[in-house]
Amino acid sequence: MSVEFLHTMVRVGDIDAALKFYVEGLGLQEVTRFDSEQGRFTLVFLASKDDIDRCGGIPEGVRPTQLNIPMVELTHNWDPEDYEGGRNFGHLAYRVGDIYAACEQFQKLGVTLSRPPRDGRMAFVRSPAGISVELLQKGDPLPVHEPWASMENIGEW
Repeated sequence: MSVEFLHTMVRVGDIDAALKFYVEGLGLQEVTRFDSEQGRFTLVFLASKDDIDRCGGIPEGVRPTQLNIPMVELTHNWDPEDYEGGRNFGHLAYRVGDIYAACEQFQKLGVTLSRPPRDGRMAFVRSPAGISVELLQKGDPLPVHEPWASMENIGEW
């Protein structure tokens, strides 16, 4: 199975304080930002200058998950939330060569698909310790088909 590390997602209550920490403190640079009025959240992807330089800079219109650099994704939900008990840690993300094959492999290991790859592009599983892991299809989404298309979410992802 082909796997590439993409990003780690962290939920933040104060986006300005988080950016001060990661940008001014750690020296990361903002790669992209996405505000969702409907979803009431902001996503900010950050990477190191060295990683940005290694990939030749950030081209216009490229989604963060299309870049070949490790990143931190800050997720700021506009409505107040309680992030106690590690809820602020979101997920690890990996790009896979075949999302359906990856999910079949996890099923063979007895791992529940928290969010099946109904769209041929994205799925979530949880590690034995409860860490959420996002799987994203490399390149274009695979054609949608059963049994994936009608699978329901199970638990949290």
